[in-house]
Amino acid sequence: MNDAPLGGLSPTTFLRRHWHKSPLLVAQAVPDFLGLLTPPEIRKLATHPDVQARLVIRSGKSWQLHHGPFRPVDFKSLPDKNWTVLVQDLNHWLPEASQLLNRFSFIPDARLDDLMVSYAVPGGGVGPHFDSYDVFLLQGFGLRRWAIAETRDLELRTDCDLKILRRFKPQQEWELSAGDMLYLPPQWAHDGMALTECFTYSVGFRAPTRQEWVNAFLDHLRDHLLVEGRYADPDLKWQPDPAELSHPLLQQIGHILQTIRWTDQDILSCVGRYLSEPKPHVFFTPPTAPLTEAAFRKALGRTSLHLDRCSRLLYRGRHFFMNGEEWQAPAAHCPFWKTLANQHVTPPHKADMALSSALHGFYLAGWIHLASSEQGDHPLKRNLLPRKKLV
Repeated sequence: MNDAPLGGLSPTTFLRRHWHKSPLLVAQAVPDFLGLLTPPEIRKLATHPDVQARLVIRSGKSWQLHHGPFRPVDFKSLPDKNWTVLVQDLNHWLPEASQLLNRFSFIPDARLDDLMVSYAVPGGGVGPHFDSYDVFLLQGFGLRRWAIAETRDLELRTDCDLKILRRFKPQQEWELSAGDMLYLPPQWAHDGMALTECFTYSVGFRAPTRQEWVNAFLDHLRDHLLVEGRYADPDLKWQPDPAELSHPLLQQIGHILQTIRWTDQDILSCVGRYLSEPKPHVFFTPPTAPLTEAAFRKALGRTSLHLDRCSRLLYRGRHFFMNGEEWQAPAAHCPFWKTLANQHVTPPHKADMALSSALHGFYLAGWIHLASSEQGDHPLKRNLLPRKKLV
């Protein structure tokens, strides 16, 4: 984990001292990093119909929030100051964004959400706010001032669509330049203001509420639990008030519900499916001229295979989960699947019939790709080469 952007701290030390506990400012966390996009490129991304984009405009103490996709003309009428455009899931669109996320692999993939990018002109920002999850804020080119505070006063303003804190009193402030990074634990209030034209890349992590987990597990039980039998009341007694719910009826339903049981495998299946499920707006592009299964198996022996940038592959033991689907792999196949899950790419591999058949199904769905294949239509239409500096 030598490329972890932690300023010389080991991942173990960072997790013990800071994760979920205290902020960390890292000067030159990624040396020479100027960003992954240019201003024209992020504006073009924000016009794509499949890209989640927002535009935030500040006028004094008033804020306006607009949702994309935008039109090119929308950006031509903007003022010179006090606005920012944000794009979610940049890692779904740029290979170098996925490479940047790899630097944060000291946090399990199950916790990773996405890489968001914000481009701001001087005075741009989204106001003082807090996040319910951990976040790493990596500065691209330009300067941004961050003010933070540890506070329990999380009351929000009610006069705008943004979740802006009603009261915010900074306790610490820094100016971040290209390559600097600020880590913030959940619910630390913060406000980032662009001092110059600038980019900020935000690595966010999933933190479902307990209610969300309960809902997900109940949904899982509903879809997979089978309870035999039917309600019956052979000893039904006449009751003078027909609209009253009787005690025997409620008691029998209570006994039925008490028969519900689940195992550790049910929990694993729920968690694996839930955490690998793509977001509702994510779609996969199948190959335009797909190989037959026989041709695909031959290709596996001479070229590498990689996950689609939108795919999520997780595992526990021999149980694997990709994009909400679950399967148990034969022991002989597990090393291959684990390599693909951890590295997102595998070298050429002579797969047997069972493995190549499973892979071919995922290939046809657009979930995985041969190295020579494309990952769908790209909104920027440019040659995306790994780079640190803007060209």
